[in-house]
Amino acid sequence: MRVNCVGAIIVDDADRILLIKRGHPPGMGLWSIPGGRLEPGESDANGVRREVLEETGLRVEVGRLAGTVERPGPGGVTYVIRDYLATVADGVPTAGDDAAEVRWCTADELARLPLSAGLLDALTGWGVLPA
Repeated sequence: MRVNCVGAIIVDDADRILLIKRGHPPGMGLWSIPGGRLEPGESDANGVRREVLEETGLRVEVGRLAGTVERPGPGGVTYVIRDYLATVADGVPTAGDDAAEVRWCTADELARLPLSAGLLDALTGWGVLPA
């Protein structure tokens, strides 16, 4: 079974990327970009806005598609994840929903955190890592 998911790549004016620490499986305890499963009938843009708001308390404007990855999940599920660039429109980052923590990270800090499998390679390959 394939499950459609979205994620948000949010970089601030200080060239830091917004990460959340997953509070529930899959990926519990690992750092990743905000995102999750699409609801039935939900567009990618609406899903990105909803997931970011639920996990970080931020309202975002959704930009272009950065890239797509497929990741294996439990029980033979395949997560098809489309990650979009996004900018903060309003709010202050606060962990909520599936996020145990939320933080802005420099590229150096990103390289030292326990990240979701393949995240750093994907962000690097898409050329969207902060400077």
